[in-house]
Amino acid sequence: MAEQATAVERQPDPIPLAPAKPSRPIELAGSFTHDGHRLAYTEYGSGERIVVLTHGIMFTRRMHAPLARRLARAGFRVVTLDLLGHGDSDRPTDSWLYSMPAFAEQTLALMDHLGIERAVVGGTSLGANVSLEVAVLAPERVRGLLVEMPVLDNAIVAGLLTFTPLLFAARFVPIAVQGVGMLARRVPHGSQWVDVVTDTLDQRPASMAALLHGVLFGRIAPPRSTRKRITGRALVIGHQRDPIHPFGDADTLAADLPDAEFVQARSPVELRFDPKRLTEEIAEFLERCYRD
Repeated sequence: MAEQATAVERQPDPIPLAPAKPSRPIELAGSFTHDGHRLAYTEYGSGERIVVLTHGIMFTRRMHAPLARRLARAGFRVVTLDLLGHGDSDRPTDSWLYSMPAFAEQTLALMDHLGIERAVVGGTSLGANVSLEVAVLAPERVRGLLVEMPVLDNAIVAGLLTFTPLLFAARFVPIAVQGVGMLARRVPHGSQWVDVVTDTLDQRPASMAALLHGVLFGRIAPPRSTRKRITGRALVIGHQRDPIHPFGDADTLAADLPDAEFVQARSPVELRFDPKRLTEEIAEFLERCYRD
C-alpha cells in the first residue's frame, strides 16, 4: 500500500529582533541657593559612584559634558557645577565673593543639596585647584581627587600676564567686553566646542572684573605644606607646552600628594579632542576609588 504524504504548511522564519540600543544615561539640570546666590549644575547618570567636576576660569560646566557622558555610560553618576560668576550661576560684582576657598564651599554645598556624603571631586585648571581646597576643607567628604592641569607656583607669572589685560579691559573698557559678548550670543548653538567658546566669551564686565580680581589676588592653591597632608587617592593629569598650566606644577603636585598617580597628556586638548586614552585612565582610577 503506497504511503500517503501529508502536506505540512511551512511556518515563516521568525523575524530577528534588532539588538537593543543602550539607553542614554539620564541628564538633569538643576540649581540651588548658597549664601544667597543661585548656582547651576547638571547630573549625568545615576548610582552611588559619584564624581563632582568643576571647570576652568571663565569657562562653564558645559566643558565637562562629553567626559561626564562617557563616565555616565561607564556606570558613574557625574555632577558638573557652574561656580559663582560662571555660566548659568549668579554673577555678583563684589570681588570678595570670589576665591578658591569660597568655590570649595560651593562644591560642598552642591553635595549637601544632592545628599551626597562622599564623592570623587575633580576639575580642570581653576577646578583642579578647587578640588584641592575641598580636600583640605572637608577631607572626609572626598573619596578621591581628579586633578587636571593644576595651577601652582610655576604658573603665577604667566597667569598674571594672561589675565591682567582682561581685568583691565573689564574695569576700564567695558564696552569691549560687552561687544564680544554680543557677538558670542549671535553664534548659533548646537556644536559642543563652539558652545564652550561662546559661553566663555559671553561675559559681563563688572562680574568678570570681580571674578578675576578675587581669583588673581587671592589664594591660588593650598600651600605645599598643606598639600602634603592631603592623604586621599589622587590622579593628576599634566602636559607640556602650556605656560598657564606648566608641566612642573602637575609633576610637583603629584610628588607632594602622598597617594597620587601621574598621567602625562600629549597636549592641553587631548582629553577634549582625542579622549579615549585619558578617559580610560580616569575610568580605571574611579573604579579603584570605589572598589577599595
